[in-house]
Amino acid sequence: MSEPEQVEVDQEPAWVTSDPMIGPRVISSRAIADRVAELGAAITKDYEGRPPLLVGVLKGAFVFLADLARAIKLPIEMDFMAVASYGTATKTSGVVRIVKDLDLDLTGRHVIIVEDILDSGLTLSYLRKSLLSRGPDSLAICTLLQKTGQQRTSFEADYVGFEIEPNFVVGYGLDVAERYRNLPDLRIFVGGEPA
Repeated sequence: MSEPEQVEVDQEPAWVTSDPMIGPRVISSRAIADRVAELGAAITKDYEGRPPLLVGVLKGAFVFLADLARAIKLPIEMDFMAVASYGTATKTSGVVRIVKDLDLDLTGRHVIIVEDILDSGLTLSYLRKSLLSRGPDSLAICTLLQKTGQQRTSFEADYVGFEIEPNFVVGYGLDVAERYRNLPDLRIFVGGEPA
């Protein structure tokens, strides 16, 4: 009987290596998995006895939220919001629109906003203010990525996966014009504005 073939965790599909818009890897899928497990353990400890409601910010945070939810060892609930501030560009417009609002009432709940990336902070500042007005007992922010030196707001995220340089990145749910969300790791997007 032959031994099973060893598959490298971060082996790249052919379409990744042949796409000139995808640049170097910033964070591997293994490093992401390890860090998400650590964030889940921290949230489990911090919210013992008061299970949180995770509010996922669509679409970029959906992969992170799915993995984070499984790493939290508490009976959590989830809801989703969709906001728009980028459109198809690689820089935020600074204008935030709620495209899909929450279905659940936040009154008396312990809420954690789960976001893909904290860039300027304008989107999260807007969401934070909007959700605080709905009467939660507590509100925290968990972001997979935080760009160094880009924040134009005074608040800080309570849980941060990784600090990264101010490059535009794709993969693990993050996109440009709806492309590259299915990359298993995080990559620099080097292609300029999409067509």
